[in-house]
Order: sequence, then C-alpha cells, then structure tokens
Amino acid sequence: MKISKICYGIAALCLLGVSGVFAQETEKTKYDAHVLFHPLFNFQPGSEYRTGSGAPGPKYWQNKADYKINVALDEQKGTVSGDVEIIYKNNSPENQEFIWLQLDQNAFGSHSRGAKTTAVTGGRFGNTGFNGGDSLHSVQIQQGKDKFVAANYIVDDTRLQIRLSTPVKANGDVIRIKIGYSFKIPQYGSDRMGTLETKNGIVYEMAQWYPRVAVFDDIEGWNLLPYLGAGEFYLEYGDFEYNVTVPWDHIVVGSGELLNPNDVLTAEQRKRLAAAAKSDETVMIRSAEEVTNPSTRPKQSGTLTWKFKCLQARDIAWATSKAFVWDAAKMNLPNGKTALAQSAYPAEDGGADGWGRSTEYVKGCIEFYSSYVHEYTYPVATNVAGIVGGMEYPGIVFCSSKSRKDDLWGVTDHEFGHNWFPMIVGNNERKYAWMDEGFNTFINFLSGDHFNNGEYKDTQMNNLHRLAPIIFRPKADPIMTVPDVIQPNNLGWEAYYKPALGLKMLREQVLGKDRFDYAFKTYVKRWAFKHPTPYDFFRTMEDAAGEDLGWFWKGWFFENYKLDQSVKDVAYVGQSPEKGSLITIENLNQWAMPAKVDIEEVSGKKTRVEFPVEIWQRGGTWTFRAATTQPIRSVTIDPDHNLPDIQPENNVWKPAKYAEAESELE
Repeated sequence: MKISKICYGIAALCLLGVSGVFAQETEKTKYDAHVLFHPLFNFQPGSEYRTGSGAPGPKYWQNKADYKINVALDEQKGTVSGDVEIIYKNNSPENQEFIWLQLDQNAFGSHSRGAKTTAVTGGRFGNTGFNGGDSLHSVQIQQGKDKFVAANYIVDDTRLQIRLSTPVKANGDVIRIKIGYSFKIPQYGSDRMGTLETKNGIVYEMAQWYPRVAVFDDIEGWNLLPYLGAGEFYLEYGDFEYNVTVPWDHIVVGSGELLNPNDVLTAEQRKRLAAAAKSDETVMIRSAEEVTNPSTRPKQSGTLTWKFKCLQARDIAWATSKAFVWDAAKMNLPNGKTALAQSAYPAEDGGADGWGRSTEYVKGCIEFYSSYVHEYTYPVATNVAGIVGGMEYPGIVFCSSKSRKDDLWGVTDHEFGHNWFPMIVGNNERKYAWMDEGFNTFINFLSGDHFNNGEYKDTQMNNLHRLAPIIFRPKADPIMTVPDVIQPNNLGWEAYYKPALGLKMLREQVLGKDRFDYAFKTYVKRWAFKHPTPYDFFRTMEDAAGEDLGWFWKGWFFENYKLDQSVKDVAYVGQSPEKGSLITIENLNQWAMPAKVDIEEVSGKKTRVEFPVEIWQRGGTWTFRAATTQPIRSVTIDPDHNLPDIQPENNVWKPAKYAEAESELE
C-alpha cells in the first residue's frame, strides 16, 4: 500500500522544536543496561511447528484454498456478480467444526464497523455515504461424496461463518464451498479498489472482489480481525482459475496468465505481445490512437470472457476499461528465465513524464528484486493507472493515474516490492503492517539507488540526525502496534519508514552488508509461501547472521527508546599530548548502538575508532585510549550522521580555545 510521499526536510525542520523536550527528558533519564540487554527478552522455546532458530519446524503446516471464480461486470448497474467455488484443505492437526471467510466488500458501506470507526472528518480508509457490501444469493457446501447442500451460516460485518454438522477432519480433509454473490462497485474503496472516469471510459480496479477463506494457523487458530481499512490482509495460498466477462470493447488485465488470448485479442495484438516478450524496450500493444478504434477488439458487440490462471498465490485482482492504452516489455530474471512487464493506462496519462515509462519502471524494479531477494514467481507483472493511489496484489498493482516522474517510479517500485512482502513471504498484514510495508520500504531504498544509475536515488534517508525529531516525535506509536491502533498520522512512520530505517541501520551499522543480506535472504527462503511471525524473522536474522539482537528488536520495534550518544571528555595521558589521550563517550538515553568516533589532531590527521554495542553492556560511559601524538582539535561521535541521535549538539568535543574561536567566527 502506498504511503504519501513525505517532505523529510521540511518535516524535520518543523519538528526541530521537539529537541528542547528531548534535552529535558535526557536530563531526567539514566541509561540502564539491564533493561536494554535483558536475557529473557527473546527467550521463548521453539516447537515442532516453529523452531527456536526461526525456521519452519518439522511438523509445520498451513491450510490451502483453491478458487474457481466466474464473474461479470454490468456497467449500467455498476455491479459485479457471479460465483466462487473454494476448495479448502484442512492440513491442520485439528478438526474444523466451522469455517470462517472474509467478506471485505462489507466494509464499503455505512453500516460497517469500518464506517462507524471513521472520524467525522473522514479519512483515507473511510467509506461513509455508500451503501455497498456483498449480497449473498446462495451459500452451499460439499463434503466427501455428498452433493452440494445449503450451508448453515451467519454474517457478521466483514466475516462469514459456516457452521458444519460434520467437521472437516484434520490432516488433509477437504470441503468445497460455493457462493453466489454480487456487489455494487464503490467509486473509492479504501484506496484499494474503485472506478475512475476518463475521457475514453471508466477504469475499473477490482480487489477484495470475492469471498476469501480466513487463515487458520498454529499461532492463534482462526485470524478474525475485522476489515476496518488500515489493516490489510492475511490470506491462505492456493491456485486460482477465474473468468471475467466484460463488454466487448474492454481490455482486461489481471493476476497470473491470460489463458484465452485467441478469444479476446486481435491477431495484431497477439503478434505485438509476442514481440514484447522478447524485447527489452517497451512495445506498444494498443496505442493511444487505437483506443477508440473498434477494430482493436475481436468483436464489436456483446461481451467477451477473459480467462486467467494464477498459481501459488494468496490473492488475485483485475482491472478493466475500454480506455486502456497497453504496452509491455520483457523482464530478465535469474537463471535465464523471463517474464512480461506491462502497463495499462488512460491515453491522457501517457508520455515520457508519465505512464509512458511505467513498463520501464516495472521491469527495472522487478529485475532488481529478483536478484536481491527471490526470483519473481508470476508470468506477468502489470501496472494499472486508476483512482487507487497505490495498492498491491499478486502480479498486478494499482497506482494513481496522476503520478508522474519520480512519484510514478516511487509508487510503482513500492507496490511491486510487495510481490515479495507479503505475496511471497505471507505475513499477517492485519496485525503486523511493518513486516510487509517496512521490509518493502527498505528494499525500495536499494532499488532506488540501483535504477537507471541512480536516476531517482533518495539521499534524504542518509542523514538520520535530521530525521531523529520525526522518528522520536511526541505520541509516536511503537512499530509493534496493530495498524488499526496506530494513529492515522503515525502510520507512515511506524509501518513504513521507521522499520525500514531500522533494517538499513542493521545492515550498515550493526551486521554489515554481507551478513545482513545472507540472513535476510535466508528468512525469505525459509518462509516463502508460508506464514512467518515477527519472532520467526527475529530468530532467523540472529541465527543466520550470528548475532544476539534482542537489544535491537526491543529498543526499535517494541519500544520507542531514544538514542543519544555524546563525547563527554578528553584527557591526555600524563597530561602530555604526545603520550596519547583518554577519551570518554556516553550513552545518555535508553537505546544503544555501536559507536564510531573520529579524532582529529591539530595537524589535521584524522583517526576513526569503532566500537561494538557491547561497550554499553558495561554501563552508560566508556573510556578508551587513543594513540594520538598531538593536541586534539576535535572528537566526534557518529560523524557520518548514520544514527538517529536526538541531541547531535553533544556529539562533538573541542578544546575551549577552538570552541571559543569558532563561536567568535559565528
């Protein structure tokens, strides 16, 4: 999900007034190593399902849900209607006496919990004033060799419970669920789906468009938090076959592979797609000039049914419009594999500054992530321009049609990064937004540096002194907060940027790039197409990198501990500069990090000394001997501004005469 781009510099300057609060707080706060380095913080025994090392255990299991869906779009009524058949396999060690499903469309109505918990001022995820939701025409089940029969069920807000007279047995029993349904399409569905009027027709972006089975896992059984808007999704993996019937003049794009191109594309379009599949340059499949030409469709009346298949996915989405310009290019994946990058957008939003470069962006970020994290797993990656600001689904993302230049790169890069977190690594977004948004934002930093020789490189995340007042602002929520509990103004930092900056510091300041990258890839490899928890991530990183990081997780993810390193004092050995110096540094607040100290002598000679975080296990003060031979001009801790130090003014020590001279110059 996209977070609105933040003007870090302005925000930081606006919040500099907070530093006075930090100063007062620091005077009252004494660092306590016993609190930060607590031996039992991350001390929980593993199980046969999840090991103490952070890996899936020998008896790890998860349930499976396959879907067969048939729906039709009625443009006149503004509805989608059809049916879904779910083949649900219970791999758990427990019999299931009932099955829970998610009806997320029910959030898009004034009767929903989501609407009733929307402030009177509105909000990005509010959907007041719209009478939407799923209308269920039939709910049937089939068990064993029996025929489909009417199910006993209830609907509670965004959840449906099917109550079974015969349980679905443990260890592999299967139940089939068939639901006939329809819903009125919201114009703006929590910035995740909706419709956009363009000069050549409406763009429909369809998500949360079919009933989906909730997750039953070994951690808490059925995961049943209602859909309120901010919290995203937690879904089972399975295989999808879906058919979408639309007016004849529409182009449909969706998750997975198009199965019937001969039925829905012209011969010329199929020829162009074949060329695009071999081209590193973008190939136009349907140009802006062709959008209003009926001959770009294989028939000129009635409807067409587009058939798709998407394997080993946790969700699917699609978009359709008669207004779509369509282009595509080849993506080069590891081990010589290829896939197709493509974009669908209104003609008025094309061009070199706009969506005309979208496919180039798709190709660039997916090729990078396939190399750095895990190979892309779908045959096609589609970027759709519409009303949705930025939202991700397997193999397809929705981005704002109004995005241009660096903004379009940023939202495309971010949404496709989600194909790794949570599409491949299937964490619980409803509870732990940071496990996909934060991880994804972190890999976005690396992708932005890499794309087109750094065309959109963002250097604002490199000066953490400047960002500290934002990170540690008053009333910030801890990262480990349910997204619907995080205050709306805090969501961007607590779910996206703070966890991303934490991973950046872990990679660059604590573990080093090699150890971090190895451990991070190990986590992805272990939990690809599975359901990790935060502790699975923490333990995998520790075991694969070879580091006890409980202090890091506790201070940065669970608490809002602040960091304040300083240079306290400098003395010469035997009061003789030529004999060396004794330098004392301090840790004045409750979080700690490794320390880097630059020493400059009067001749201009500079020496850097680095210390591991373990020096702060001894307390809040550390004195070391430096092999200096001249008077010292300055001592600076965290000289590169790589840490979010809340009081950078105490990071530099200078002898009185230099400090006075500089003061006079100012």
